Amino acid sequence: MTILAIETSCDETSAAVVRDEKILSNAVSSQIALHAEYGGVVPELAAREHLKNLSPVVRAALGEAKLSAGEIDAVAATQGPGLPTALLVGFKAAQAVAFALRKPFLGINHHEAHLYSPWIGDFAAFQPNVSLIVSGGHTILVWVQSELKHQVLGATIDDAAGECFDKTGKLIGLSYPAGPEIDKLAEQGNPAAFDFPRPLLHDASDDFSFSGLKTSVRYFLRDHPDLLGDPQKIRDLCASIQAAIVEVLVAKTIRAAKRTGVRCVTASGGVTCNRELRKQLERACKTNGFTLRLAEKNLCTDNAAMIGILAGRKLLAGAAQTSLDQEIAPGLAIA
Repeated sequence: MTILAIETSCDETSAAVVRDEKILSNAVSSQIALHAEYGGVVPELAAREHLKNLSPVVRAALGEAKLSAGEIDAVAATQGPGLPTALLVGFKAAQAVAFALRKPFLGINHHEAHLYSPWIGDFAAFQPNVSLIVSGGHTILVWVQSELKHQVLGATIDDAAGECFDKTGKLIGLSYPAGPEIDKLAEQGNPAAFDFPRPLLHDASDDFSFSGLKTSVRYFLRDHPDLLGDPQKIRDLCASIQAAIVEVLVAKTIRAAKRTGVRCVTASGGVTCNRELRKQLERACKTNGFTLRLAEKNLCTDNAAMIGILAGRKLLAGAAQTSLDQEIAPGLAIA
């Protein structure tokens, strides 16, 4: 089955063509430069960019796959969660394409697509796992008992890990998005230079909280303003902030894996591109005898390929089609 997939949940316009488990194309138009001026995503600007970029991106995806629209067997799009105006552009466009081609249509949960992205290209190796989905807007732990059967164990109760990276980076004076910049600077910093809190690290739940860490950094910089004039101190600060976030993510993921009895850990979402997180997850899994599967970096950030792959797996499993009258679901939680 050949599927055209569309993703516009936030600030990246993406279209992909997938066939079974193979990605034939995955075109992405990023809006980072546009939103950098504002230090974060502006929803209305994102929606306008999606309107402008969607047709060229879809044409690029079809062109790279060397297919015409008539050769598509089904259409899929992100239904939620996400920014309402941004979601609306891609979801309604995909419904229109499905209607025009008279093809099946499937709305896909963005988080669920991330959840299964570490298995893309190798679903034959699938095994029960505890999965960490960590991005700018979400931090979620999920127990996956079997393919398409999963249970959310915990989630962020305030700020997500990616938001904490970006907001603390902004306090330091880094450009948006600050997460990748902190990753680079931290490589030459001392993670033990400054002691920041590890929120909910020892809490019995599987939930996360990063607002307190963000506030701690704000007050620390208020009390030590001269620090920002020293390049090495900035690198140490980035390394210390990163260490606090990563320790919480890794410790709670490993603890959940032990409790559920799985032998595999997976991770996905934009923050999974962070090199220290990948390294610490690998180290912790090796120490505890877990298999680790990380989504490929090009599939960690928002992309349509993961939407199309999951749609294909769902259709293969007999999932019902989504009505062409169905609406977006901006607050859609992973089931």
